[in-house]
Amino acid sequence: MQSFRFFIASFASILGLATLALGDDWPQWRGPQRDAVWREQGIVEQLPEGKLPRVWTAEVASGYSGPTVADGRVFVTDRVSAELQTGDGDQERVLCFDVEKGKPLWTYAYDAPYTIQYRAGPRASVTVDGDRAYAVGAMGHFHCLSAADGELIWKRDLNADYDIAMPIWGIAAAPLVHQNLVIQQVGGKNGACIVAFDKLTGNEVWQALTDRAAYSTPIVIRQADRDVLVCWTGDSISGLDPLSGKVLWGFPFPASKMPIGIATPVVSGDRLFVSSFYDGSVMLRTPQDKLSHELLWQRVGKNEQDTDALQSIISNPLFIGDHVYGVDSYGEFRCLDAATGDRIWEDLSLVRRNRWATIHMVQHESRVWMLNEQGELLITELSPQGAKVLSRAQVIAPTKVQLPRGPGVVWAPPAYAERSIFVRSDNELIRCSLAE
Repeated sequence: MQSFRFFIASFASILGLATLALGDDWPQWRGPQRDAVWREQGIVEQLPEGKLPRVWTAEVASGYSGPTVADGRVFVTDRVSAELQTGDGDQERVLCFDVEKGKPLWTYAYDAPYTIQYRAGPRASVTVDGDRAYAVGAMGHFHCLSAADGELIWKRDLNADYDIAMPIWGIAAAPLVHQNLVIQQVGGKNGACIVAFDKLTGNEVWQALTDRAAYSTPIVIRQADRDVLVCWTGDSISGLDPLSGKVLWGFPFPASKMPIGIATPVVSGDRLFVSSFYDGSVMLRTPQDKLSHELLWQRVGKNEQDTDALQSIISNPLFIGDHVYGVDSYGEFRCLDAATGDRIWEDLSLVRRNRWATIHMVQHESRVWMLNEQGELLITELSPQGAKVLSRAQVIAPTKVQLPRGPGVVWAPPAYAERSIFVRSDNELIRCSLAE
C-alpha cells in the first residue's frame, strides 16, 4: 500500500510538471478571456540587462496585427506589395509558424488592393477557435482556415457583401467567436454595422445597428444572467443579444470629427470604460442584475493636446481596482479615479512623447507588463501612488513601415504564451522566453 501511495504521489507530481510545461495559449486578441490578463506561472521577475535573448526569429512582412498562439502554432497576418505606399498589386497573408522553433508551417495569401490610409498591412489579430482560424484583413476579406494546414473552409468579401462605408484606416476589429457564431464589426450599410456569421459555414445569422464603423473589437459581458455583446462603434456604445443581434441598450457616443475608437472597452464589475482620442472618456454602469445602462461620467478636453481624464487612441487602458490606467494622446501615462475621471497622477517616463504614442499592457499577478512603441519591455507596478518600473529591456527594434517617424514604431500588440512573449515588427516575428 505504501509503495502504491508513493506511485500515485509521484505520478501526480509528474503530471503537474507536465501540465506546467505545456504553458498557456493566447488564442485571440487580448488573451484567452479577452481581458489582457496573463495567467501563466513560473515567469521571471527581472529582465536581463540590454536586449532580451531570442528563442527564435521568423521572417514576416509588414502589418499592425499582433500574433496569436494556440495548440503549438503561432498565427500572424501581413501584407506584401511591390510598393507599400500604393494600393496596387497588394496581397495580404495569413502565416502560421511552429511555436517551438519558429518553423513556417503554412501560408494563405490573397489579393487585397488597399484604398485606405496607413498601408503597412492588416490590423486584426487572428482568432483561433478549436481547429479553425478566423482572419479579417484591412479591406474586409474574411477567411476561415484550417488551423492545422491553412486550407480554406469559407470566405467572405465583407466590402462587396455589405457595401462598407470603409473607415479611413480600414477594418481593424478582431473576430469574436461566441457559441456557434463569429461576430465582426463590419460597418456595412442598411443596418449591418455589426454582423454575426455561422462560424462553420460563414452564412449570415444576423446584422445590427445603422452606426458608422469604428475599429474596436466587441466583448461579451454578463447582465441579468445572460450574455450581452458590447460594441463600441462610430456612433454608440451598445449592448446586443449576441445570438440574435437585438439591441438591448445603447448609449449615443457619436464621433465629433471621425470615428476613431480603437481600444476595446474595459470592464470592472458593473463599470465599463472607453476612451477616444478626440472625444474623451465615458464611464458607464452596466448593472449585473438587469439589461440596462447608466452614464456615470463623461469628460473631454478642449482639444487633442489640452485633454481631460484620458484621451487615448491605440493603447488599451487597464482597469485595476478603483482606478483606470492608460496612455493619453501624446504618451502621457495617467492614473484616473474610476469614480470621477479625476487625474491622480501623470508619468512621462514609460514611452517617448509623441502624437499617438503607444503602450500595450497586460496584467500578470500584481504586476503590469508593458511593450512600448520603442520596442522596450517593462515590468511595472501601478498604484494610486505612481508607476514603478521594476525592470526594462529592449525586445525588438522599431521599424518604419507602420509609421515612418524617427526610428519607427512598434504598434502591433504582443502575445504572452508558453512563458514567452511573441512580438512582430515590419520584418520579423520573434519569441523571447520569460520563464524563470
